[in-house]
Amino acid sequence: MTQMRALVVDDEPDLRELLDITLSRMGLEVDTAEDLSEARRLLASGADYALCLTDMRLPDGNGLTLIKEINRDHEQIPVAMITAFGKVEDAVTALKYGAFDFVSKPVDLEVLRNLIRTALKLRKDDAETSPSPERTDSQRRAEPAPSPADVERAEGSKDDKSYLLQRLIGQSEAIKRVRQTIVKLARSQAPVLISGESGTGKELAARLIHDLGPRAEEPFIAVNCGAIPTELMESEFFGHVKGSFTGADSDKEGLFQAAQGGTLFLDEVADLPLPMQVKLLRVIQEKTVRPIGGRQEIKIDVRILSASHKPLKPLVDEGAFRNDLYYRLNVIELQMPALSERRDDIIILAEHFLQSIGEQWGEPARTLGEGARKALRGHAFSGNVRELVNILQRAVTMCEGDEITPEDLSLDGEQAGDDAMFADRPEDRSLDDYIEDVEKHILENALREARFNKTEAARQLGITFRSLRYKLKKYGID
Repeated sequence: MTQMRALVVDDEPDLRELLDITLSRMGLEVDTAEDLSEARRLLASGADYALCLTDMRLPDGNGLTLIKEINRDHEQIPVAMITAFGKVEDAVTALKYGAFDFVSKPVDLEVLRNLIRTALKLRKDDAETSPSPERTDSQRRAEPAPSPADVERAEGSKDDKSYLLQRLIGQSEAIKRVRQTIVKLARSQAPVLISGESGTGKELAARLIHDLGPRAEEPFIAVNCGAIPTELMESEFFGHVKGSFTGADSDKEGLFQAAQGGTLFLDEVADLPLPMQVKLLRVIQEKTVRPIGGRQEIKIDVRILSASHKPLKPLVDEGAFRNDLYYRLNVIELQMPALSERRDDIIILAEHFLQSIGEQWGEPARTLGEGARKALRGHAFSGNVRELVNILQRAVTMCEGDEITPEDLSLDGEQAGDDAMFADRPEDRSLDDYIEDVEKHILENALREARFNKTEAARQLGITFRSLRYKLKKYGID
């Protein structure tokens, strides 16, 4: 079997030698270059490099230039940037230019080895399988959407990566662009901020980035930042040692340790309090955590993905979210389209979910009548895909035959109920009373849609669990 080769580009002889020895001991053949021109010559020689490590500052140019050229002419080569200690801005810029990852000077050999293993896994995956090209619209129309059983099989098989993308169901141009972006993001280790309205599938996108990347066999840990009580947050993220505080009866592993080697997905990251944002920034920069009460720093190798239905930039401008953390999390942004931006997918999604509901409930799958199709196409879907699922679950419950009608969907009644509430306000009624009625109505709807799961209702509303509990008590909602 041909030995894998690596390219090291650095003008410091001592560092080149250190990297050469380290990579050689990992079974790689190593070519070294002291400047940009020599690196270009080696790349043009036709050598099949499994990865490239390049310094930021080179005698005849900039490492960023090399990153851009490799991504343009040798996109199969993962390239990592070597940056000066503390130069976070350089690392972020390198990731934006397409670097696979970065390592800081002085080089920590354990961090470097983890980076190399991940890069080689990515290259191995490229050799074993490559995503199939997007099919034409006519081909897609001729093929049925994957059944829930098909999707479950695909989720269980990390080898069939081209099929994994079909978990993002739809034929619209918006969802095709999302699929293409996810494939690119999966090749990188850069932090990704997934933005979009509630119910647009942000966690699904995060799981796909993980499953399609070199960390697919390692843990994917998802946490809703708004659902963790503030006083428990540090323990949940970083863990604690026995006896570190009242009630700490045993050592506890934190979320970062649980995600070691894999991906940590921070959902609703905008809900992190400022003190926790400071601690999270330090962990991302230092790649170490210290459990509460612990004396030793624990090295971590975790990719960070985050999501928020609230735009983070306005929160940064207001001082509610740290500017430096924002730029570390938002190295690359993935915008998930609202269902209103992909109306061509509504019926495709509806038919898929009806089949899924039938399988889960042990009933024959219902079909959509033409009137129901028309009603769904014209609905606003402020709750996006999640709202579509809730509407269909309710329709299957109400449907007396095999075909769902507009009456089963109850879309008109739903809107009428809202209009009635807003219309019923006497002239002498105060603005505060009116706003309280609106808020109570929103809370009750969210609870119904979440099947009275308060944690899920809080997540859909974009508020903390504690805030939801307070509001429920305020309005006497049981």
